[in-house]
Amino acid sequence: MSSVPDGKKLVRSPSGLRMVPENGAFTSPFSLDEPQWVPDKECPRCMQCDAKFDFITRKHHCRRCGRCFCDKCCSRKVALPRMCFVDPVRQCGACGLLSQRESEFYDKQIKILTGGAAFVVTLDSSEKSQNMTCRLANNHRYLFLDGEGHLEVELSRISSMQVLAEESSPGESEVLTYTSLLDSQYLSEGGGSRASGMLLQHRPQGAQDPQQLRMEAVEDRKEASAWLAAMHKAAKLLYEAKDQ
Repeated sequence: MSSVPDGKKLVRSPSGLRMVPENGAFTSPFSLDEPQWVPDKECPRCMQCDAKFDFITRKHHCRRCGRCFCDKCCSRKVALPRMCFVDPVRQCGACGLLSQRESEFYDKQIKILTGGAAFVVTLDSSEKSQNMTCRLANNHRYLFLDGEGHLEVELSRISSMQVLAEESSPGESEVLTYTSLLDSQYLSEGGGSRASGMLLQHRPQGAQDPQQLRMEAVEDRKEASAWLAAMHKAAKLLYEAKDQ
């Protein structure tokens, strides 16, 4: 499945031009579907400032949330890569700020993830470990681990994620789950901790029981730490996409 080429096509929606996969099965797991617009007849007033719509005060729909706003409350056009828009699109203030924060992930973190990093990888309860390079596939759907062998982990099948963080003091360490990790200090530069490893639970296609995969940083620990921090920013987007 992961080796099938991912063709793209240009489509026009009411919100603008989008570059989407030809096969919907290969949509990025970080992607969000376009929202249903609130019908014009159901929004006589701006849903932000309560201004009444008329011939002069026109209504506009936010391309991210689909709600109705006046031009004052929905005038900015902001890039929205999670919906595959080619150009920046009109968004309300709250959605625009959210999209701007996500732009760092697409501008910086994706490059870190697809570039990969080196880890010592242990599968399930096996005592044998091997050096492997882990990277995110270009279609964002898989983690590829390459060493003596090749392993693929589908992101949508990851059920839990933990990170081992080294404290600034020698010999100290702690384990953080992805839920607490996402907003923890060490994800940004200057934090007191550095990610040193990751523990994944995932269920391969066709398998009845989940499998565990442990990754520990080797060699360039700074590169591995940056990769792990980017991976947990990715986890936040993944779970947001599941909940939409």
